[in-house]
Amino acid sequence: MEFPRLETVALIEDDDDFRSALAERMELEGLTVRAYRKAETALTDIDADFPGVVVTDLRMPGLDGRQTLSRLQALDPALPVILITGHGDVAEAVAAMRGGAYDFVAKPFAFERLSESLTRALEKRALVLDNRRLTALSSEAGLELPLLGDSPAIRSLRATIAQIADARMDVLIEGETGVGKEAVARALHNGGRRRPHPFVAVNCGALPDGLIESELFGHELGAFAGALRRRVGHVERAHNGSLFLDAVETMPTAAQVKMLRVLEEREVHPIGASEPRAVDIRVLASATGDLDHALSDGQLREDLYYRLNVVRLRVPPLRERRDDIPLLFASLLARAPIKADGETPIITDDVRSRLLEHAWPGNIRELSHFAQRFALGLEGRETAGEQERGLVDRVAQFEKRILKDTLEALGGNVNDAILQLKLPRKTLYDKLKRHNLKPGDFRNG
Repeated sequence: MEFPRLETVALIEDDDDFRSALAERMELEGLTVRAYRKAETALTDIDADFPGVVVTDLRMPGLDGRQTLSRLQALDPALPVILITGHGDVAEAVAAMRGGAYDFVAKPFAFERLSESLTRALEKRALVLDNRRLTALSSEAGLELPLLGDSPAIRSLRATIAQIADARMDVLIEGETGVGKEAVARALHNGGRRRPHPFVAVNCGALPDGLIESELFGHELGAFAGALRRRVGHVERAHNGSLFLDAVETMPTAAQVKMLRVLEEREVHPIGASEPRAVDIRVLASATGDLDHALSDGQLREDLYYRLNVVRLRVPPLRERRDDIPLLFASLLARAPIKADGETPIITDDVRSRLLEHAWPGNIRELSHFAQRFALGLEGRETAGEQERGLVDRVAQFEKRILKDTLEALGGNVNDAILQLKLPRKTLYDKLKRHNLKPGDFRNG
């Protein structure tokens, strides 16, 4: 799954001939150009979801490039704006970049220079819009997180859940560790008439030794030494609701025998009670790993398995629904703690590639841990300092290119360069030294 390719450019240029020629050249590159003579007109057509970038001249009547940039920044700070300047406007363009402009090109320029900037800007815009789309989808879906997505496997699972959510039959949910089996159980519970009543989740592998039957089925006052009060077990607490038995294959055999009676008779017999109590429950059980192996190995009793296996749902692992991973990650990211700077991290192309290429053996649980590390800046996230260095580097590269182009055009004549660039002699020499440029290298002959 790749970011959607954007091709739209809003071109604002008051020179009719230059605007027409530049628009034609962009269209030859496969871009869709919306051309405007005035910034005021363009601003009525551009909104916060504009699917492209803006290229504007710096010097224009009415709203100039700086003012247009300011208006666009207020509309959407993440909208890339590329400025077209003259050589004498370099300092102003650099200031505009510090104010949020994405890039600038100086007239006269080779179209390839603008084309490179447009390509990068459109890729960035696609990234931003896709992040927004993922965030919106994750917040609007109203689904348990593991059930988010549009892959065939997860759509089929959601359809089955909707079909059987209000049914009376018990359900066996299977899937690898971390795929979200409890989320499926909760979706079954919440989708039917039992929703107002308890959803009781029991981790069968974590039941304390010696107290398993008491935990599950409860006990009466004085039923055994230490039974100082009556205890309502998990089964009875789920009355009128749903009982979720997580990792049912890890339940001790003796408890499995009693659970089978609960399933068959819909009644529970607490320890020390003289009579069983009727319970109205729906049992949703999950199993991790190979059920056939658990049966053959004696971990799971066959009679309990067949009693549970009225309907069997399989929750797909992430490797079978890779296109859903960015959406799941965005949703996890929205819930994760972020750094003290409060910045919302962006899912970059590199991060997306990692999301789609990794095997995720721990499935959503592993993805959740990665989202938390990413949100805290511990993995795969650019810091504010790195972003600032990116801006400084871009400005420096542009400055070097202007100096080099000027010296080449003037044959290395420093006096003419001072006049054209409108720089003091010392400032020019300091900049030449910083960029390792020597006027003598540009002299003819």
